[in-house]
Amino acid sequence: MSGFLEIKDSCTGCGICVKTCPVQALSINDNKRAVVSDACTLCSICVDSCPFQSLAVHHSFGGNEEQLAKYSGILVLCEMRNGSPDRSTYELLGEARKLSAGEKEVSVLVVADDPSDAPEKLIHAGADRVIVAEHSSFEHFSTEPWSSVLTHVITEYMPEIVLAAATTTGRDVMPRVSKILDTGLTADCTELKIDADSGMLMQTRPAFGGNIMATIVCDRTRPQMSTVRPGVMKPMEIDTSRTGEVINLQVTEEMTNNRSKVLEFVPSAGDEVDITEAEIVISGGRGMKNPENFSILHDLAHLLGGTVGASRAAVDNGWIEYPRQVGQTGKTVQPKTYLAAGISGAVQHRVGMQSSDTIYAVNKDRDANIFQFCTEGFVGDLFDIIPALVKEIEKRRG
Repeated sequence: MSGFLEIKDSCTGCGICVKTCPVQALSINDNKRAVVSDACTLCSICVDSCPFQSLAVHHSFGGNEEQLAKYSGILVLCEMRNGSPDRSTYELLGEARKLSAGEKEVSVLVVADDPSDAPEKLIHAGADRVIVAEHSSFEHFSTEPWSSVLTHVITEYMPEIVLAAATTTGRDVMPRVSKILDTGLTADCTELKIDADSGMLMQTRPAFGGNIMATIVCDRTRPQMSTVRPGVMKPMEIDTSRTGEVINLQVTEEMTNNRSKVLEFVPSAGDEVDITEAEIVISGGRGMKNPENFSILHDLAHLLGGTVGASRAAVDNGWIEYPRQVGQTGKTVQPKTYLAAGISGAVQHRVGMQSSDTIYAVNKDRDANIFQFCTEGFVGDLFDIIPALVKEIEKRRG
């Protein structure tokens, strides 16, 4: 990794940075301004010591065309759930295979205390190479170790593109790693494609509250990093005949260093079906009025074999837990059936569920935005309609 130390015009020549530099790379010139020599190691100690914020370290993990050309392939960060790769990982693998067009090698990084048969599953799902970082301390996710491992793998294998799901894990690790490597990161992407002329990754995401779609290019640094919304991409079909390479990474003490400690892992209580994997999602919004009223949505979801979601308004009011939030700041879902009860249909909610096969809406306000894009809409009081629907289903089922 290369870069430089910037001395800004606000430098007063106070000399504090000179005293703190461990390699004596700084001095004060006749113009009462700090200057840096080639001995600088870019450790950033002087940056933290400057009271005027006149110093800044700029890393360069890329640079000229010759350096950028050294990067190749696609790396996917795997998330494990109950000992197996999460659905979002399979979605990213499917997208990575599409982006590779058979020309780029697709790798997956697994960070786990026990990877079990995950490498084999990932190869069958599209990976050419699986890099396994196995250590007892990786039982539960923690920012520092995961960031350290991912940074090491990127430095070692130099992938051109790095993908992670826009989950709490991906949103935590990827910004940290992109800062360490001083490269670009596009968050919450809903579309990825390779530009035919430049060969660069075109990363599209909602912007300005979802009112426009912005396409972003990282043209001067590598790797090109993206987090992708779960439920947006399609996994490829499993091919048990596929073969690939499995590499067991040597996990060092530096990689496992962690200033925080997980004392206990408490899974959130809720339906047996995860919101991003459910084929039927029944969501409630501000119109639910209080947390107790969500019980009628749970009753309906239970009858239909689905799960309960919510708008941001319901979550912000403390009526239901955050993992059920659908929308721009929540999760993206793609169920066969989506029912919105008491949800106005703001664009922030729409971007999280508009890809559902069939969308039903119940709202007292006939002018609610959700009626503009739902498949079928019902104007009425949800507290009359939902219980009546539950009774009718129970009646028909005897």
